[in-house]
Amino acid sequence: MHTKVYPKTFLWLFAGLLITFLTGYFVGFNPNMLYNIANMWYILIILELFAVIYLSARITKMHYGTAILYYLLYCFITGLTFSSIFVVFQIQSIMFTFGVTALLFGAFAFLGYVTKIDLSKISTMLFMGLIGIILVSIVNIFLGNSTLDIILGCIGLILFVGYTAYDIQKIKYLQNTIDENKLPIYGALQLYLDFINIFMYLLRLFGRGSDS
Repeated sequence: MHTKVYPKTFLWLFAGLLITFLTGYFVGFNPNMLYNIANMWYILIILELFAVIYLSARITKMHYGTAILYYLLYCFITGLTFSSIFVVFQIQSIMFTFGVTALLFGAFAFLGYVTKIDLSKISTMLFMGLIGIILVSIVNIFLGNSTLDIILGCIGLILFVGYTAYDIQKIKYLQNTIDENKLPIYGALQLYLDFINIFMYLLRLFGRGSDS
């Protein structure tokens, strides 16, 4: 069955990323829309946070059509919040980083697919590392330490390539517990979060600013 699940999962992942990119690009180059988004930035961030928590917990319990709708809506909301990167960074830098992200993501996704090692053993370590990064990042907002910011970016990058391998393998293990129609949507959401975070950490570390 997994031979059918993975193509569908990556198809939904591609659809979600495409919606996010096109939304961000369109808003990022529309000054009026960008201004409106900036005025409701924190509302969108909170909405995005609650949406992903709700989706992660409920997506497998939703009706198939509802799960698709909520997933694509979440990707659209993320596109709105990402519109600012088209102002902060050069478009060439964004596209290059996206390409590098795709290669890195693909490599670790393949690793997670073929490895015989049970990656669930590292899930707790990944989760604790993620919580640690979030807490230290909040503290660093007030400290403004650029060196610490770089260190956090490197650690975050390592965590999410690890999550990519883990989530790919987890899809294989969940095939007998989640409806085969909903599993690709669930898997796409998890991989979407991995891809987006890898992309953002790479952009943060190596992206060229629009004024450079």
